[in-house]
Amino acid sequence: MLFQAALNLRDSGILTTLDKAGKQGASPEEIAQSVNLNHYAIQLLLDVGLSSRIVYQNGERFLLGKVGHFLLHDKMTRVNMDFSQDVCYQGMFHLNEALEKSQPSGLKVFGDWATIYPALSQLPDAAQQSWFAFDHFYSDAAFNEAFRHIFLLNPQHIYDVGGNTGKWAMCCAKNDEQVNVTILDLPQQIALAKKNIENAGYSERINGYGVDLLTADQLPGEADVWWMSQFLDCFSEEQVVHILKLIGKSMKPDAQVCIMEVFWDRQPFEAGALSLNASSLYFTCMANGNSRFYHSRVLYDCLRKAGFYVQQDIDNLGLGHTLLICKRLPD
Repeated sequence: MLFQAALNLRDSGILTTLDKAGKQGASPEEIAQSVNLNHYAIQLLLDVGLSSRIVYQNGERFLLGKVGHFLLHDKMTRVNMDFSQDVCYQGMFHLNEALEKSQPSGLKVFGDWATIYPALSQLPDAAQQSWFAFDHFYSDAAFNEAFRHIFLLNPQHIYDVGGNTGKWAMCCAKNDEQVNVTILDLPQQIALAKKNIENAGYSERINGYGVDLLTADQLPGEADVWWMSQFLDCFSEEQVVHILKLIGKSMKPDAQVCIMEVFWDRQPFEAGALSLNASSLYFTCMANGNSRFYHSRVLYDCLRKAGFYVQQDIDNLGLGHTLLICKRLPD
């Protein structure tokens, strides 16, 4: 209820009105001149906002509090709230069923799919926009920092495994005029990425390879670097091991696997760990029913089972990302 009240304070324009009013604040009557709500609705939202410290009161006038300021102006807060509202909120009613069945039971509010990934191009506009905004916000924040580490490896050909809309592939092509990139992803995602790549003018050096990594027996093997960003958290531990073994079987002996993930145990602030653990419920209820944001030791264990070791371990890229640069264990 508090979340919905905060969202309506933001989206109704009440917080914007208070922001513009500055230190003098605004009365409910003055707010009513700027928003499309009646006096009852305005006063109710202000009272909830007052109790939750989103706004505060000076006499008969209301002023924007610190929490209200960040609800209105902080990009991460907006991305998180929109994702929670547009993608997760309705479906989260079915969390109990998802936990019992290990299936994304909440996804049925949007349609009949086994997982959310092939559905991304068909989600309602608000849900689709908020999903990609959430995904891109966190990965984009780390891309430039990760790029510097990856290109110390001097790759000529990169496989972008789970390349989504092609943002990492285009980052590579933009920063290195010699590198070629192949995106490995579901055919539906390749189609989305292809449009973005064409519009950016990188079609000559970025290609797509449509594949379901859970059913494929072999992958092409020309890459020097196999890159995965926020990808393995989309799979169960058993599936992660399967994908890593498939890559290990397909890759060149001297190639490297580079994994960028957010681990809840590697966050610099406790609030970050809380946010990641709570966000894992999205995977449970909406995405696939069996994955999450992992503790780093879980992925280390998966890598060992799949025949890899971690050569470099780099924390605090972007907003709490960790980069693992891995090689195959000697036979």
